[in-house]
Parts: sequence; structure tokens; C-alpha cells
Amino acid sequence: MCLGDLVGYGAQPNEVVSEIRSMRPEAIVMGNHDYAVSTGDTSGFVHHAVQAVEWTCRQISSENLRYIASLRSRATFTVDDVKIALVHGSPRDPLNEYIYPDISDFILRSLVEESGGDLLLLGHTHIPFTHSYGSRLIGNPGSVGQPRDGDARASYAILEPSAEAKFHIHRIGYAIDAAASKIVAGRLPKLLADRLFMGF
Repeated sequence: MCLGDLVGYGAQPNEVVSEIRSMRPEAIVMGNHDYAVSTGDTSGFVHHAVQAVEWTCRQISSENLRYIASLRSRATFTVDDVKIALVHGSPRDPLNEYIYPDISDFILRSLVEESGGDLLLLGHTHIPFTHSYGSRLIGNPGSVGQPRDGDARASYAILEPSAEAKFHIHRIGYAIDAAASKIVAGRLPKLLADRLFMGF
């Protein structure tokens, strides 16, 4: 599963989109940066994010652009009678709402209910977390490309959908120097390279 933002801040948008396409995810949703690159609409974006979107628009192939433009803002599928809902932001605003780990349990429960799923997976904040309520769960795997919880390692999760669902968050090191060097060489904002080392 992929929770969006295949493109946005990194220096290899075509490689990332092509790799995701080859993996044929069970479910994938559009992120706010995917939307911005596919439409040119950068409303609400900070300056360095606008620069990154404009740069990506110049780099991305027409085939990969068509792919990200075709993504839906929400998806659901069922595994072993467990309904899984995916959005990038939240069920209330699939592209843009930030749901942080410290939000109240009441709101988290209401988001799962609003999603129509037993399990709700979301992204956008780049901060991994999970909350369970009996057989229901809400989780964020964090970010492979730009974690923002102070841990610079790539973050992903493994989901075990069942009556007692489990969402295991994992961290893995990667060649941050190489990724940062490509950002600088591509003349993207240097901030995007620097923050990879900090995990913010």
C-alpha cells in the first residue's frame, strides 16, 4: 500500500514513480504533492515546496505524470473480512488535513468511523504512529523519503489485518548523503537536502 506523495521534495521523481508502478501496490492514494505536480495548483504551499513542485513538473515524464494524475484521493479494500481505508490526509480532507499523534482519542475514533473502514491508514505528517481501539485501528507509517519525527532513517510499516489488527512501524537506514547530494546537484532548495539528516 502507498499513502501518497510519490513526488514532491526528492531529486528522483521519475525513478520513484516508475518503481512504485512496477510494484503494483494493492492500494495507492494521491498525496497533496502528487496533486500539485499533476495540476500545477500549489495553493497553501510554502516557498520551498512551490519551488520543488515547479522543479518536479519540469523533470517528470509524461507517462509518470499521467500515472500520478490518475490516482484517487481515497481507497478501500478488504483483506480477510477486514475493511482497510486509505487517505493521505484524513477522511474529512483526503489531501490536506494533518492528523498528528497527539490528537484526541475522540477525534481519532471519529476519523476511523468516518472512513467506513475497520482500519484507517494515512500519511501527510511524515510522523509514524498507531492507535488501536479493540478491532479498529488508525495508523501512519511515517515517510520513506523524508521522516519528520527526529529520526532520519526511512520509516515504513507492516500491517497485519485481523480481528486484533497490528501495525508494526519499522526504521531502516539508507544512503542519506547520496539522496542529499542529488537534491543539491539538481538545484532544488538546499533546505530539502539538509533536513534529511535531521529527520525534520
